[in-house]
Amino acid sequence: MNYFDYENTAEYNRQNIHTAFKQIRLEQFVLQSRVYRPGRFERMMFNFANWMIATGKQLRKRYEIPATNCNHSRSKRYAH
Repeated sequence: MNYFDYENTAEYNRQNIHTAFKQIRLEQFVLQSRVYRPGRFERMMFNFANWMIATGKQLRKRYEIPATNCNHSRSKRYAH
């Protein structure tokens, strides 16, 4: 094997590496530019989470925030 064989082999390997890097960069670009489209499960989970949040807000409004102050009404007494 002479010097030119080594040089050709090195050049061939360099071209292969360069081609592989170009392919990787192209794949990364495609993945970054892809539009996110959620599937059926993701949409169902998103809607379920929003329903849980809305229900929780309604329950907090109902039970944590009193509508009237019960300490001032002495005429109406209820057994609790």
